[in-house]
Amino acid sequence: MPSILFEIKDNIAFITLNRPEKFNSFNREMALLMQAKLDEAASLHEVRAVYITGAGKAFCAGQDISELVGEDKLEINQILAEHYNPIVKRIRNMPKPVIAAVNGVAAGAGANMALCCDVVVAATSASFIQAFCKIGLIPDSGGTFTLPRLIGWQKASALMMTGDKVVAADAEKMGMIYKVFEDDHFEVESKKIAEVLSQLPTKGLAYTKHAINQSFLNSWEAQLELEDQFQQKAAATEDYHEGIAAFLEKRKPAFKGQ
Repeated sequence: MPSILFEIKDNIAFITLNRPEKFNSFNREMALLMQAKLDEAASLHEVRAVYITGAGKAFCAGQDISELVGEDKLEINQILAEHYNPIVKRIRNMPKPVIAAVNGVAAGAGANMALCCDVVVAATSASFIQAFCKIGLIPDSGGTFTLPRLIGWQKASALMMTGDKVVAADAEKMGMIYKVFEDDHFEVESKKIAEVLSQLPTKGLAYTKHAINQSFLNSWEAQLELEDQFQQKAAATEDYHEGIAAFLEKRKPAFKGQ
C-alpha cells in the first residue's frame, strides 16, 4: 500500500497518511509523495477542498526516527528543507481550504502540520504533543510561528518546553483547534465540514486565506489596503454574482468555484 492514499470525491481531495504500523510517521518517500499529492490537489479545478487525516489509531507521530541514525541517515537540515517546510508551505499556499481531521495522536511535525491547516478538528481521543524537547530539538514545521499565534506566548512556550500532551478537549478550549467530535461520529462530522467548504466560493476562500497569511506580517494600514485589493478580485468572480442573485431571489446559491 502507498504511504499516502489519495482520492477525489464530490469536489474534495481526501489525503490519508498511511503508515499505521509507524503511527503515520514520515519517512522520505512519504514526505515526497505528500508534496506530490498536495500539488495535484492544488492543480485540479474539480478539487475545491482538501481533507487530511491518518490511517489507523494515529494522525501523525512526526518524523520516523529510524531515518536519523545509521550509515544512510538523513541530516536534519535536509529533512526540513526537502520534507516538512515544503509540505507546510504547500498547505498554507493551497488556493483551497485544507481541513486537518486529527483522528489520533499528532506529535512533533505531525502536530504542527495539522495546526497550519485552515480548519483543524479532532476526535475526542486525539491529542497534540510538541515532542521535540524530548530528543533535544526545537519545534519545526512552522510550530514556533503558528502555535504562539493560536494560543498565546505563555501556553505555547510551556507546551514546547515541557512536551506535555494536550488532549483534544483542552486543545479546543485554548483555541488550538476548531472543534472536537466524539470518536464514533468523528469521520462523519469532520467530512461534513469539508463538504460545506467544497460548496462555497472557492476563489473567495482562497483570497481570505491569502489575507490571513499576510496579516501576520502586515501593518494595520497595509492589511486594510490588501483587503480592498482582494475584495475587488472577489467581487469580479462568477460566484459573487451568483451569491448576490441567490440572495435577491431567496434561493440557495449554486457556487462553481469560479
